[in-house]
Amino acid sequence: FALEACRNEITSSYGEKYAQRRQFTTKAKGAQEAHEAIRPTDMSASQVPGERNEQRLYELIWKRTIASQMADAELEKTTATVGISTTDEVLLAKGEVIKFDGFLKVYMESTDEESDEDSSGMLPPISVGQILNLSELIATQRFSQRPSRYTEASLVKKLEELGIGRPSTYAPTISTIQQREYVVKKDMEGTPRKYAVLTLSKGEIRSEERTENTGAEKAKLFPTDIGMVVNDFLVEQFPNILDYTFTARVEEEFDEIAEGKIRWQEMLKKFYKPFHLNVETTLQTSARATGERELGTDPTTGKPVIARIGRFGPMIQIGSAEDEEKKFASLSPGQSITNITLEQALDLFKLPRTLGEWNGQKVTVAVGRFGPYVKWGSTFASLRKHEGDTPMEITLERAIKLVEDKIAGVAANELRKFEEAPEIRILRGKWGPYIKSGDDNYKMPKGMDPVTITLDEIRQAMAEQGPPKPKKAAARKAPAVKAPAKKAAKKAAKKAAPAKKASAAKKAGKK
Repeated sequence: FALEACRNEITSSYGEKYAQRRQFTTKAKGAQEAHEAIRPTDMSASQVPGERNEQRLYELIWKRTIASQMADAELEKTTATVGISTTDEVLLAKGEVIKFDGFLKVYMESTDEESDEDSSGMLPPISVGQILNLSELIATQRFSQRPSRYTEASLVKKLEELGIGRPSTYAPTISTIQQREYVVKKDMEGTPRKYAVLTLSKGEIRSEERTENTGAEKAKLFPTDIGMVVNDFLVEQFPNILDYTFTARVEEEFDEIAEGKIRWQEMLKKFYKPFHLNVETTLQTSARATGERELGTDPTTGKPVIARIGRFGPMIQIGSAEDEEKKFASLSPGQSITNITLEQALDLFKLPRTLGEWNGQKVTVAVGRFGPYVKWGSTFASLRKHEGDTPMEITLERAIKLVEDKIAGVAANELRKFEEAPEIRILRGKWGPYIKSGDDNYKMPKGMDPVTITLDEIRQAMAEQGPPKPKKAAARKAPAVKAPAKKAAKKAAKKAAPAKKASAAKKAGKK
């Protein structure tokens, strides 16, 4: 029914020659298919009402569905040689000429790969002997480009190419590596770079310098320090498991088990014995994976400055492992143990930095979990990186401006305050009004109006809700290997357990 509906829509909209019935089958053995199919139920509805994003998603599904039942496009690969009347050199243009557009009339696949060049590769219709008049000749300076980082979509495509996993495993795999902070999805602003452009027009050459934004990334996956350390450790200790072909081989063996060609016990035995031995050897011989990198020497103490993964994430350490008195500092957002310099590392120990006083209270700048900030009394204001704020260069005047803006923003969200209890306020929050007492937050009582509620009613609500639970700091542990001593202690505890039970039984018998 769906195939016939597609054919009717294609014939009525584009003509009989554009219709070509296709029945697709999977290329991968044992792949899951039908339940993953998504298509419109009414092929004649090329558009639907709703929000713009919903419309765009539906249009994409509709176009791809219709295109799958259309005729092939006919493209002619062409190399055009253009002679020059004033020299023996020639100009070459390589590309394709569309003879029949077929499914391209509806849908042309895009790519996640980025390129400054025109990726269409299409040439206009031309003929042998045709005279072409030079309108303009442009020479543009270009730089070699590094490979693009993966997006979630291009990573899935690469997994498919390598035969790693199946469609049902792609989404949990990508979400897991982000949840464990092995990679982060983020944008990179890029940096400006100048390039030259020469233009020949009407017998004159014009030179100009232009600027482009290089290194910009949008919604790309970037490896974190922990991700790189874990990856290096696993590649070194488990090269067979981390081989690209390992998962593909296992998938093939699963298919053979499903088809009854091999027994699952044999497959597991073949894998598990060498793997278990590898794990035991690693536990006995490998040290903790920290990605340690020595940056230089601290000029004040003469001790080594080391970038490494600590218990709570990437950090800088002054002093060796044997030193009793070591100093530590967490990296700022955007910094990495792989490329931080000695100067940048030492700057981390200059924070928090006192900028001065304002209205009788100190103004300091520091770096916290969510980035650099200014503190004045109990007021915290984040530095604005896009406006050029940095913790080592910000001035007292600029810090005061950030604090004033923060106070003004808080005042705008302040619905009620009480002269007899200045520590208690009612603020406007994302999910509605709430009570703030000092640094603690409480829910507004149901049915109470923040404008008419009394102070006694607020205190009663706070008492009923009880003290807020203390916030727990999220500890991000470094990849570690269990120490042999720890393992031995566990074995000893297991052996001692029966003896303890026997002793308890003996005492019970005496009683």
